[in-house]
Amino acid sequence: MATLENIQARIRKLQTQAEAIVTKRAQGALDQIRELMIKHGLTTEDIERRAKARRERERAQRLGLKSGGMKTASAAKGKLPPKYRDPVSGATWSGHARPPAWIKNVKDRSQFLIDPSAAASQSADTAAVTVKAAAKKTAAKKTAAKKTAAKKAAAKKAAAKKAAAKKAAAGKTATAKSVGRKVAKKASAVGAKAATKKAAVKSAFKTTVAKKAAVKSAASSAQPAAAKRAAAKKAVAKKAAATKAPAKKAATRKVATKKLSAKKAPVQSVEPVVVEAPVTLPEPAAPAPGEA
Repeated sequence: MATLENIQARIRKLQTQAEAIVTKRAQGALDQIRELMIKHGLTTEDIERRAKARRERERAQRLGLKSGGMKTASAAKGKLPPKYRDPVSGATWSGHARPPAWIKNVKDRSQFLIDPSAAASQSADTAAVTVKAAAKKTAAKKTAAKKTAAKKAAAKKAAAKKAAAKKAAAGKTATAKSVGRKVAKKASAVGAKAATKKAAVKSAFKTTVAKKAAVKSAASSAQPAAAKRAAAKKAVAKKAAATKAPAKKAATRKVATKKLSAKKAPVQSVEPVVVEAPVTLPEPAAPAPGEA
């Protein structure tokens, strides 16, 4: 798993590569611009003059003025004096703007100067332009370095923000995962409890069904035995009744014969016997003292 340090190292490496690519492209563009300026004899002043004129035209258009209503600074100053002359055709050139064809591809233009003293001024101008260009290059490099540093700082800040956001997202994801795990655990526990309850109910139902089946089977098995027992009892009772019946009949016959014999025998008369009880008389009572 990638760590924060590895990601930051990759970001720094990619930033370095991007800066190298930008610097290479910028250097290529500067080289092309320099070649074009040398080819056409242009200086930075010409570029600034053109840019200034364009800005003035745009400003005039914004203000609603006609293109001919406002004079530029170059027109106010008048036409520049000629600086170079073609000895063949007599054509002149001021040394600014696009060079003509007769001096376009010439490296040493001092031979076409109108005034020899202008050669020194030409060299001085060239030196000044070179110094200005070097100063501008240095300033551009400093500006580019500042921009690069600012870009690096911004990239670092962005990387730190992204890292913090990733950490926060990771924390949120971990929290959500933990919450999800807790919920899943609770759900699994509830499901396990429900499954246990269902299993208990099923087992109780099965036990009840088994008990009912056992009771039914016992009842079904006990019914033939009870029937057999009842039949055996009935058979024993029948046998006992069958054995007792002749004795009862014999006793009944005896009782009947006795009754018949009693009826047939003569009745003897019995005389009453009188018993005389002795009679006792009461003795006369003795007279009390004082009586005569």
